[in-house]
Amino acid sequence: MAMVVMHSSPSAISDCSIVTSAFVPQKASNIRQIRSGLSSCTLETSPRFCALHLSRSFDKLSQDCFSGRGKRYRGCYLKILASMADTGTSVSNLDAAEWAKQDNRRFLHVVYRVGNLEKTIKFYTECLGMKLLRKRDIPEEKYTNAFLGYGPEDTHFVVELTYNYGVDKYDIGTGFGHFGIAVEDVYKTVELIKAKGGKVTREAGPVKGGKTVIAFVEDPDGYKFELIQRASTPEPLCQVMLRVGDLDRSIKFYEKAYGMQLLRTRDNPEYKYTIAMLGYGPEEKSAVMELTYNYGVTEYEKGNAYAQVALGTDDVYKTAEAVRQAGGKLTREPGPLPGINTRIFACLDPDGWKTVFVDNKDFLKELE
Repeated sequence: MAMVVMHSSPSAISDCSIVTSAFVPQKASNIRQIRSGLSSCTLETSPRFCALHLSRSFDKLSQDCFSGRGKRYRGCYLKILASMADTGTSVSNLDAAEWAKQDNRRFLHVVYRVGNLEKTIKFYTECLGMKLLRKRDIPEEKYTNAFLGYGPEDTHFVVELTYNYGVDKYDIGTGFGHFGIAVEDVYKTVELIKAKGGKVTREAGPVKGGKTVIAFVEDPDGYKFELIQRASTPEPLCQVMLRVGDLDRSIKFYEKAYGMQLLRTRDNPEYKYTIAMLGYGPEEKSAVMELTYNYGVTEYEKGNAYAQVALGTDDVYKTAEAVRQAGGKLTREPGPLPGINTRIFACLDPDGWKTVFVDNKDFLKELE
């Protein structure tokens, strides 16, 4: 049985022994091992340290191990996690900038809610040229997901549509902007969408003051898509545009907390807005965030339609600590999801936009 012993400060308990090896569920001896590990770990003993190792230990547990007698020890684990926000104790003195350079991060999917799943799937496949990659129905939770995109999920940024049983309409709000899709011929794409009965809100043509050809269309739920004329690209679903109240603050947060690179900014004083493009690779080959600041506007209504962007990481615990160091608010502590054991954590940026980080290896296992 492998154990980890940590000697804390004089005011703390002298040591914190935490079981870190894998357990086989439903054995009384394993319940005793969990009890032994938790009995000497209190909120006085470097809570972040305890939570980190408890999280990693419990990742290896089957969900069944939290049933019956083992269930009450999960409460201790959750209490320790909850205390993390209230302590200044560091987790292994993480260098967030260095970790971001080592980590393999990428855009996995963008999640939002729709009122008619089959109608939306038809629009995306017939008008936008996406492929339906997979569907999953969760009747006990009363929702269905559909994943669509321009290539396999293990290599491409895709959309994850969520249909909640019986809900046919959502409020998009004023904060969400649009999604960007790179196409080889915007004019032909617009004509196709019109022929299929789609709604075009901005005809194809060069951007004002530039040469890039764009157009805007709306899907059945009112989500806007910017069509961007671009030569063949490995990542056709290429942008998520969100509006923010303080662009400099957001840029610093996305760089420090999420490890993104500022690719470019563009100010348009004539129309009183500034944009910033951030991501993990060149804009022409990778998906990016497009953050938009409208002069003098500091708050937006988020509605209840758009949900979040999911990003991949090699270690949700280290990345969560980097977000915490940057002042981000964690809405879900790092750890495995019930039922599928995929490790994730969720957080908010300074404007309240949600991002979920997903363990890269667990994500690939989920696709098997």
